[in-house]
Amino acid sequence: MLETPSAPLARPTWAFLLSHPAHFIALGAGAGLSRLAPGTVGTLWAWAAFLLLQPVMSAPAWALLIGAGTLVGWWACTVTAKHMRVADSGHIVWDEVVAFWLVLWLIAPAGFWAQLVAFALFRFFDAVKFGPMAWADQRFKGFGPRGGFGILLDDFAAAACTLLVIALWKF
Repeated sequence: MLETPSAPLARPTWAFLLSHPAHFIALGAGAGLSRLAPGTVGTLWAWAAFLLLQPVMSAPAWALLIGAGTLVGWWACTVTAKHMRVADSGHIVWDEVVAFWLVLWLIAPAGFWAQLVAFALFRFFDAVKFGPMAWADQRFKGFGPRGGFGILLDDFAAAACTLLVIALWKF
């Protein structure tokens, strides 16, 4: 069994990433280890994975992947936050991955420029954390399942705001 460190783990390592399946998932298979802007790197990882999977995925398959990814991610983020002793570490990027997959899936089919706009909007809403993102971020802080849910929720709020702006722009 993995022992919880006595002090918060400010920056996870490859050893930490590989020490537990939850860490591997929550840290985005290594994207969250980035020294610079791990959330942005995680979102870029999500975009690349989406582009690779899109040709072979149907709408129901995407719904299943995003739903399962959310549930597994809830567990992974909860466990990883506890082991890091950080309620919502910026290195936990699975929340960006699954929320940005939702954005890309719902705007598809979309060309590169539309996806780039979605990326920029999503990163803006995720970073600035006002309105619904701030509410979700503050309301569900902590450790345990509630905290793991909160890690995901503020990114889903950022995804919703991104989709709202895109919808308003289109109409």
